[in-house]
Amino acid sequence: MSVATQQQEELAAARPPGGRARTPLAGFAVRRLAQAAGVLLGVTLVVFMLERLTPGSIAHAILGPRASPRAVAAFNAANGLDQPLPIQYLDYLWRLLHGNLSYSYRLNQSVGALIAQEVPNDLILVGLGLTLALILALPLGIAQAVHRGRAFDRILTTVGLGLYAMPAYWLALLLIAGLSIGARLLPPEAGQSSAPAGILADPMGLVLPVLTLTLVNVAWFSRYMRSAALETLAQDYVRLARAKGLPERLVLARHVLRNSLLGVVTLLGMSVPMLLTSGLVVEYVFNVPGVGLSYWTAAANADYPVELGVTVVVALATVLGSALADIAYALLDPRVHLRQETQ
Repeated sequence: MSVATQQQEELAAARPPGGRARTPLAGFAVRRLAQAAGVLLGVTLVVFMLERLTPGSIAHAILGPRASPRAVAAFNAANGLDQPLPIQYLDYLWRLLHGNLSYSYRLNQSVGALIAQEVPNDLILVGLGLTLALILALPLGIAQAVHRGRAFDRILTTVGLGLYAMPAYWLALLLIAGLSIGARLLPPEAGQSSAPAGILADPMGLVLPVLTLTLVNVAWFSRYMRSAALETLAQDYVRLARAKGLPERLVLARHVLRNSLLGVVTLLGMSVPMLLTSGLVVEYVFNVPGVGLSYWTAAANADYPVELGVTVVVALATVLGSALADIAYALLDPRVHLRQETQ
């Protein structure tokens, strides 16, 4: 039975006689976004409690450990820290809804403005690494599936498992030691500019950080693509296409690649946390002026507003990425939201 026939049967089973399907995609999207909103609300509560449970007090962290009691009391009154915790949390939510991620007294700058200034550099770094990883991983995964069990597959599997198990910071240090210090081919750090144009003006400085993210992501995506392609190759419609004499390249492009990509869509959403955390680490190692470097600097200087603001933004990107990936998968494969109704 082909995939198209199976989809039509499941759609027909979920459609009442003479009526429309019981679970439209819009309803699935609304429920998924509502779940994402609930998760985000929980994240804000955790971040709020972490801020309140930090050693000492926020006032001492900002004003210094030798701040006088009068100065601490004035700071708490000015920032609403003398109010009950539920009132403080509601005020915190209100500020978040208006895009206020607090203020960094150490940098004398709002956290929102700081993140908005440095996010473009993160998007360049992570975007280049993800794009190159997909360009390499998709054909490699299919090639491994086609040559399953052969030397080609075993070598790439071993290399992929090694890269997958290797921490991003360790891989970055190895690349610096080999290509920068040893061979002296590439600079060990990126261009020092907070503007995207300045980063792109020094393309050689981006090679090592982008290469690090690419290798880390290739290991993950290629393994998943291999598994999806193996499952697709075992389907009857692939055997039928080959029996009809369709060239192998067309079989792989029209049937194997297209149907295997459905799982990659979900994997992209699931990979958002790994992409962001790897990006933070890589930025620190290669001194890339972005949110990751600011986060590590804030952690070293006890700049809690920056730390917590970055945490909220990363959580938002993670939850929304996962929700949008599920919606995209349901759009490509209607059986997804139909199963949600029947379960």
